[in-house]
Amino acid sequence: MRRMLAPLLLLLTSCTNTAPANHAAPAVELHGQRFSVEFATDEAGRVHGLMMRSTLAADHGMLFVFPDTAPRAFWMKNTLIPLDILYFDTDRRLVSMQLDVPPCKADPCPTYPSNAAARYVLELSAGTTQRIGAKTADELKIEGDVGTVR
Repeated sequence: MRRMLAPLLLLLTSCTNTAPANHAAPAVELHGQRFSVEFATDEAGRVHGLMMRSTLAADHGMLFVFPDTAPRAFWMKNTLIPLDILYFDTDRRLVSMQLDVPPCKADPCPTYPSNAAARYVLELSAGTTQRIGAKTADELKIEGDVGTVR
């Protein structure tokens, strides 16, 4: 029995994962600042966005990922907190910003369009963009698997 146990233990230990752990939680980096994010990669996720949230931590946000690059417009329907809305092109370069966007208080809610075609849109707490000094042409780095975009 002992003669079988040693090879079995050797086999089991050689099968364990010794690769370094990578970041399990999705994140982005903009202008040297890292933010934990939720990915919105399908129509339902993009429509719901950050609706009904009463708070958003200073180092958190939501990244909307679209299957194509096009002019985008966001609104603040049922969004309870002010946000910065940042639009990025296919190369993940910042092409447009809507800053300190207030919650919508009554219908019809205004829209906040991009000034250029965008594939990615990042929502952060209002004032964050100014605080970190982000500017047009800054690159957005994405950590984590975005998954299937629909």
